[in-house]
Amino acid sequence: MASEPHLRSPGADRVRQEWNTIGENELGIDRDVAEGIVDALNDELSGLYILFNQVRKHYWLLEGAEREDLGSFLEDAADRLAETTDALAVRVHALGGVPVCGPMGIRQHAPLRIEAPHHYDVRSSLERDLDGYATLAALFRDHVEQVERLGDTATGELLRERLVVIEDDAHVLERYLAEDTLVRREALD
Repeated sequence: MASEPHLRSPGADRVRQEWNTIGENELGIDRDVAEGIVDALNDELSGLYILFNQVRKHYWLLEGAEREDLGSFLEDAADRLAETTDALAVRVHALGGVPVCGPMGIRQHAPLRIEAPHHYDVRSSLERDLDGYATLAALFRDHVEQVERLGDTATGELLRERLVVIEDDAHVLERYLAEDTLVRREALD
């Protein structure tokens, strides 16, 4: 019987490195130090996955007068979260680790709560997005200090660069959520 192209060949699923292990790295970083850095980066990766999916959900369900403008921001913000995820995952691999992926690993490292699957009003959705960004920003700041204390200035620099992106998007969300200063207070009462 001829081998069908969709069937796996023997040994096709050989594990090269088990999840939650640290191998050697070419960066000259001690394995024990790399383990702490990979653990920290996997926390960020878990949060980024959760926030990415939440932002995309809010983009998909967006309704209302500001749909175009806000939709464009959310779509671009999700792309920036994906780019940040990729950059950190590549760094985890360079450090000898395996980047977190899949529900089990994400739950193990999750710094954010996963939003319930309901369709929420826009303001509530954006408030949760802002809270996710704030949580990630605090985590990034803590981990910048941690990795630099461990002597990994390159990872610290990567986290700093990506922190700026996260803070910039959080600032835009704050502006969307701000009270309309052009409306007089008496008119609202």
